[in-house]
Amino acid sequence: MSEHAWFVAHTRPRREKKLKEYCEKEGFSAVLPCFRSAHKYRGKTVTFHKPLFPGYVFLQILHSQRMQVIQNEHVARLLTVYDQASFAVQLQDILTALETELEIRLAPEIGPGHRVKIKSGPLRGMEAWVEDRQGMTTVLLRLDFIGQAAAVKVSADQLEMA
Repeated sequence: MSEHAWFVAHTRPRREKKLKEYCEKEGFSAVLPCFRSAHKYRGKTVTFHKPLFPGYVFLQILHSQRMQVIQNEHVARLLTVYDQASFAVQLQDILTALETELEIRLAPEIGPGHRVKIKSGPLRGMEAWVEDRQGMTTVLLRLDFIGQAAAVKVSADQLEMA
């Protein structure tokens, strides 16, 4: 196979940008979707570009170039993409959304059976099990007390994985 294919490089911690720089230097096609994150420090606003998918860089390389990438000090492992067409479409959709400069963040897969922590609102700090999910915004939680359960509706943006 001499055709370029997509691979997902799982990086060592906090090495995504270094791997992308290495790939650019070596002439490999590397995609690192990043979003802007602004923080205020002592009255000044500082903007950072953070990886949307921490720990992952997407590479389009020849199969013969795999070993060179795997041997790089920034790569923990290289994952094969089996459905190339679907992956390419999904990645392009993400890149297009990032170009709009709308607020985009990674949404954890919160579904039935997952343990979550409520990070804001009146129930902040409480942990619960997700009982049901309705659309993108409402999660029905089960809060266990002495073997009993009480259902509470909480917006999904108030949750994080426990």
